[in-house]
Amino acid sequence: MSILTRLIPDRFVLMLLLTVAVAAVLPVSGQAAVYAGYGVSVAIFLLFFLHGLRLPRAEVVVAMKNWRLQGVIFAFTFAFMPVLGWAASHAPGGLLPHGLVIGLLFLGILPSTVQSAISYSSLAGGNIAASVMASALLNLAGIIMTPLLVALLIGADGGAAISSDTVVKILSILLLPFALGQIAQGWLGGWALRNKPLLTLLDRTAIALAVYVAFSSAVAGGKMQTLGWAALAILCAIILAMLVLAMLAAWGLGGLLGLPRADRISLLFAGSHKSIATGAPLAAILFAGPLAGIVILPALIYHQLQLVLSAPLASRLAKRAEA
Repeated sequence: MSILTRLIPDRFVLMLLLTVAVAAVLPVSGQAAVYAGYGVSVAIFLLFFLHGLRLPRAEVVVAMKNWRLQGVIFAFTFAFMPVLGWAASHAPGGLLPHGLVIGLLFLGILPSTVQSAISYSSLAGGNIAASVMASALLNLAGIIMTPLLVALLIGADGGAAISSDTVVKILSILLLPFALGQIAQGWLGGWALRNKPLLTLLDRTAIALAVYVAFSSAVAGGKMQTLGWAALAILCAIILAMLVLAMLAAWGLGGLLGLPRADRISLLFAGSHKSIATGAPLAAILFAGPLAGIVILPALIYHQLQLVLSAPLASRLAKRAEA
């Protein structure tokens, strides 16, 4: 039963899968899609305002004192993982549609997830404080690093929307609201702590809206019709291999550098996990039109697989620590 439970998507993934199913049956199109796009921009603005509101500045300063661990996690996330994503994107050898190939590369570029990386690090006996701040700092850095790496590794030829308008969008609906959230901490920080469930719901609603509009565009543009069961099976196999290699590399790197066991565990989960919460909004901005829905699909699959593998792995590490 425990294995079956782990295979069932968590509530957030289930919500996103339901969103994809609704988009496949009832895609938004025409003028409604234009208004939905405006709604996505507003939702992303709110999402990053809440990120800024909930990230304590004092904790960032404390976490940065462990510069060695934070530097290793940063390099693993934005150097090793993009290389792994690049290798994964070349593995199919023409067996996958162009959008999924770009999606594999985009997956490697994304920052780490926040909640699951912290939860599994805590369960396994990792450095919880370092995990909290690594995940937060990686998502903040991802606002800049992911678009830069998309421009470098994918570019306009790969379908990325790299232009001055893209830069303006990143500044206005990602960086600006985050900065405003940081400024508003003095007035709204306490309210945010008291209303964490409400803010989590708002976060997930914003992400689901971005996914819905992206997949609707893919359905309306005929991109989803190109996906067959064989392509999805190949995609899942590549993503699983990518996740396993990322975990092995993160654990091995921690041992090679002589990091304490708790820090190795933090590197393992913060380094190998990927954030759909940051990936969906960034895909909506960086990939215009039908391509965005296809590009985000590998990240959605990776997100579920990282939960499936991390739960037994964290339990095993915890038992070894006890022994």
